[in-house]
Amino acid sequence: MAERKNGAVAEHLNAPLGEPILQVRGLVKHYPLTRGIVFRKQVGAVKAVDGVDFDLVAGETLGIVGESGCGKSTVAKMLVNLERPTAGEIRYKGDDITKLSGRALKAVRRNIQMVFQDPYTSLNPRMTVGDIIGEPYEIHPEVAPKGDRRRQVQDLLDVVGLNPEYINRYPHQFSGGQRQRIGIARGLALRPEIIVADEPVSALDVSVQAQVINLMDRLQTEFNLSYVFIAHDLSIVRHISDRVGVMYLGRIVETGRDAEIYDHPTHPYTQALLSAVPVPDPEAREHQERIILFGDVPSPANIPSGCRFRTRCWKAAERCAMEVPLLAVPAEFRYEAGPAAHDSACHFAEEKQVVPQEEPGPVAPVESVEPPVEPTDGSA
Repeated sequence: MAERKNGAVAEHLNAPLGEPILQVRGLVKHYPLTRGIVFRKQVGAVKAVDGVDFDLVAGETLGIVGESGCGKSTVAKMLVNLERPTAGEIRYKGDDITKLSGRALKAVRRNIQMVFQDPYTSLNPRMTVGDIIGEPYEIHPEVAPKGDRRRQVQDLLDVVGLNPEYINRYPHQFSGGQRQRIGIARGLALRPEIIVADEPVSALDVSVQAQVINLMDRLQTEFNLSYVFIAHDLSIVRHISDRVGVMYLGRIVETGRDAEIYDHPTHPYTQALLSAVPVPDPEAREHQERIILFGDVPSPANIPSGCRFRTRCWKAAERCAMEVPLLAVPAEFRYEAGPAAHDSACHFAEEKQVVPQEEPGPVAPVESVEPPVEPTDGSA
């Protein structure tokens, strides 16, 4: 089991601890754009996910963050085989699950479950809570004998903090936080090894979010779970994650341990995201530097050449339009053992402390970042 961040990752390690239980390599999902009614012709593609790589170790939490439309949820769906990738590999314990079907795929799905984003639409309103949580037993009857299922469902309700007597109630009789607990109980029914949580708290109130996050943290230890945790809220991701991957327009642009990403970001996009996080300490808030990005996120159907962030980046140069940056430790940090030595897909990566950790100095000015001038040679 990977070392928990609360206890203690005492030193920098760029690679995840232990043998990966899940390996994702070159994951791609393109949705074709067609024209015509009778004779359809593909004229392009929406590149929702365009080359994602990461590892997940048993017992750890990998957080994936990024703005809307960057491909986070598409990655989640491919991990549980709700979407078939256009290219790439998803290896669970060495086996590429993208090539499985029938009984082999069914066996893998038992060990990789999902908690969905919206607790109001992910539960069937015509089914009781007992039927919803017990439905996985109908598909995998070997997990629980038929006469023992009601007791197991009640045990799961108790595990997630709900009254076992609620087994005959319907979803509309519960609050949002309670519904999400039901979704978590359904995900735990088959005793999986991996849970993919796709923004599980984004539709909940702040106080309820804390309850659900603490519940997931406790269940991880109790059931030895591995999480792929997807969210918009950077503070929540930091609280629960061991490692963090930052996505932009279909690719991971920076990855590392939580302290490396939050306290020592090297990619401009990560720095801009972190600068937008509210700081609870009034003194620190006065000295927080705000990086404002101009321009819209490019369309995934027309991705810029080279670095896909260059149209909004204040560091963009000619090289950025011509050469795709690799997700690797930047050259200037390659021979260091410090927290800045983590993977970052930027030609001009440099460490930047967005929120000062030391004694406050003079107030930092607001940094307005104008978009670079687009090249005129058609390379965009």
